[in-house]
Amino acid sequence: MQDWLWMTAADLGRGIGEGSIDPNALTETYLEAIDTHPMRDRIYARVTHARARAEASAASDRAKSGLRRGPLDGVPVSWKDLFDTAGIGTEAGTKLMEGRVPDQDAQVLQNATAAGLVCLGKTHMSEIAFSGLGLNPVMGTPPNKNDPEAVPGGSSSGAAVSVAFGLAAAAVGSDTGGSVRIPAAWNDLVGLKTTHGRLSLEGVVPLCLTFDTVGPLTRSVEDAALMLAALEGADAVDLTGASLKGARLLVLGTVAGDDLRDAPRTAFVRAVEKLEQAGAVITHADFPALTQAFADAGNLYGADSYGWGRDRVEANPDVMFPQILERVRSGAHIAAVDYVASWHRLHAIRKEYADFTAGYDAVIMATAPMLPPNTARLMADDAYYKRENLLALRNTRIGNLLGLCGLTVPTDTASCGLLLNGPPSGEAALLRLGAAVTRALD
Repeated sequence: MQDWLWMTAADLGRGIGEGSIDPNALTETYLEAIDTHPMRDRIYARVTHARARAEASAASDRAKSGLRRGPLDGVPVSWKDLFDTAGIGTEAGTKLMEGRVPDQDAQVLQNATAAGLVCLGKTHMSEIAFSGLGLNPVMGTPPNKNDPEAVPGGSSSGAAVSVAFGLAAAAVGSDTGGSVRIPAAWNDLVGLKTTHGRLSLEGVVPLCLTFDTVGPLTRSVEDAALMLAALEGADAVDLTGASLKGARLLVLGTVAGDDLRDAPRTAFVRAVEKLEQAGAVITHADFPALTQAFADAGNLYGADSYGWGRDRVEANPDVMFPQILERVRSGAHIAAVDYVASWHRLHAIRKEYADFTAGYDAVIMATAPMLPPNTARLMADDAYYKRENLLALRNTRIGNLLGLCGLTVPTDTASCGLLLNGPPSGEAALLRLGAAVTRALD
């Protein structure tokens, strides 16, 4: 049964459907793995034993009766600690919300429960989701799969690590500037950033409501497609027959190609070569207007995050990690006219980008320009923290600024992902392309 811990969610679901895996036994296997893991308390903020067992029992009864609700009915998953869970603490990685217990589940959790997924518990995260590094000295920093001295990526840090360490079959996180894709890439997983507005944010503790999205972290593209379907209460996209032959892929130079460090650059070059060998048509081009979008990003993120969090933050600022406090307070003095002007420019840039990329199936880049940085140095060196945090989120934030959907998949180099960006609401085509890409990279 230990093999179950490393199977894809899709394969676990198939086993349940065939009768070779019982959801009760599967959930107990995961709960035992969590409870006996030496880093359990660095990964999970809370483990929901009673809920998991009740949901597994119901899934087992449905399986025996031939009444399964979907392909993932009975599969255990974890949830980032900003998704409301009825009667269970939801603290968004911060002492600002310590003891907060919602009275109902977030809408996406309700959808997932209706699809039969089993909730294992809530995972640690960057404080208020405002960092791509995953470093949280206040509530807990999860380990990195590939380097115990490095951060795991954030802000969906525990979400990624729960899957990477075999403590969940899949995980649900959020992505505002890269918070699904960075920890997925740095822990060799698949991460899907959905189009803003596609999945409900009801019952999700916000960071920036104009950029927040919900997305899964998984072991395969098939799992990502099935999780997306469960989260929105729909049918999954059919991935059969997906191919790279004739696929038109654009390598973006502007911003995304700047200052790549050795390992991500080499991994990306090798990945592009493999895609070409599989039949993809590769084009290289720049999009200069992107530099203006990045120039406006501070206004957009800063005002949004501080506008929502100001009262809570200023009521008790001393309990926060100083790096996060400083970052969220950066929005305090952004003028309304500057915020509105930044949005006007960004809307124009989004239209220009849509025209610029209309002839391509996806725009590709390295998911992160660098490997996960050292945890101890981040704590000791203020300038290093700020530089690495901004750099970590640089490439992923392109998709958030431009309103795109995005998918990161592992390459042949540890902690180096390949990021594919698709147009708004283009998840179905992007997932099919991602399935073909993973086969080519394998």
